[in-house]
Formats: sequence, structure tokens, C-alpha cells
Amino acid sequence: FPTRRSSDLFAILSYANEDFYEDFDSEFSNKPQEVFDPLSGYNRLMTTFNDKVFLNIVVPVSKGYAYVVPETARTGIDNFFNNIMFPVRFTNNLLQLKFKNSLEELERFLINTLWGLGGFMDLATSELNIKAHKEDFGQTLGFYGVGEGIPVVLPLLGPSNLRDMVGLAGDNILSPISTLGENTMEYKIPNNYLEEFGIKTFDVVNNTSLNPDQYETIKKDALDLYPFLRDIYSQARKRQIEE
Repeated sequence: FPTRRSSDLFAILSYANEDFYEDFDSEFSNKPQEVFDPLSGYNRLMTTFNDKVFLNIVVPVSKGYAYVVPETARTGIDNFFNNIMFPVRFTNNLLQLKFKNSLEELERFLINTLWGLGGFMDLATSELNIKAHKEDFGQTLGFYGVGEGIPVVLPLLGPSNLRDMVGLAGDNILSPISTLGENTMEYKIPNNYLEEFGIKTFDVVNNTSLNPDQYETIKKDALDLYPFLRDIYSQARKRQIEE
């Protein structure tokens, strides 16, 4: 199941539509891994549930949405959501002592917000080649040596682990599309949980519409879906933390 762009409820669905699996070794899925997984029964059931929801609801809705909304507009909306997640990336780069990356994130945000029509255009990438540095609080915890803990599959969010579940809370406090921390963060967009649900759902549908078949491409070689996705997630997170 797709994983995280940030640590938000539905944003995890869209992460696989970026470059999460791009460099993953395809042979890894055929190598048995010994994993301490006391919640495997629950995790399998939740993987099946998430799989059905994504394939039978998210993907069809995303394809219908893509039929109505031009790709240029959908790309602009995706750029906008990426841009407003700046607080998460900036803070976690800073916490990991990646000061150059933090500065580039600040540059990207200012350029795309001021000259990129509020973030709908990613001029920082297309014109200045300033790349995004995607870091979240789960990676920050890993950077400081916190182990991943046992695997946990979250409803709708997909594969995770105990460390990254803690990271979800940290990132949601920073995220402008979450109500968590609204009393201290004045830039929050939603006023209540219903608005948050709607915004995140729209983000997922829009992002999925840009590549609606990628999830099926990822899972097509899986003989057993749950351990396949669990191991991909674990290996990719390790790689991200090491970068």
C-alpha cells in the first residue's frame, strides 16, 4: 500500500506515487526476511482492507476525477500541496542538522509561493533546479538512533511501525492540513476534523489521479501482499534515514 508524503492520514497513500520505490531492488521481494511481527494477523487483515479501499474506491474516483480535470490543473494542485508541507520538511531537515537542505527548503517555499502563483507552479525545480528534501519526524527519530519497532499496518495509511507512528503525531502538529496543534500553529487550514478529512481526501484523489495504476504495478509481482509491502516499506525507510 502506498506510503507517506508527509505524516498525514491520507498523504501516506500518495507517497508511492513519487519516488519511494524507484531505486528499490526488485529481487528483495524474493528473499525471505525474519521479522518480529507479533501483529501479523491484524496486519494482514488491515492490508487486505486497505488494498480493497484503494483499488475499489480511491483509484476509480481518481480516474473519474482525471477525466474531468485537466492534467495541468491537477499537477498545479499537487504542487500546491507539496509547497504547503514546507513546515514539515524544513523542521525535520533542521532537526537532522541538514542546514543546507533547510535553507534550500526555505528558498523553495519563498520562490514557489511568491513567484509560483502561491505554489501552484514549482519554479524552484523547473527554473532553478532547487530540489525538495523530503524529511519527516519518523526519519528524524531514526537519524537519532530510534529503532523502527514492530510493523503496524494503519487503516488507510498502510505500512508503518511504532517509530513512524510517533512520527505521524509530530508531523501532524507541523502540517498545515491537520487540526493537531491548532492552538499553537496559526497557519492551520482546516477548522475541524471534517474539513481535515475532506482536504486530505482531495489531496489523495488528486495525487493518485496523476498515476492511478502505479500501485497495481508495484504489487503485481507480490506472492504474499502483506510481507511484500511490509518489507518494501522497511527497506525504503532505512534507505531514507541513511541518506
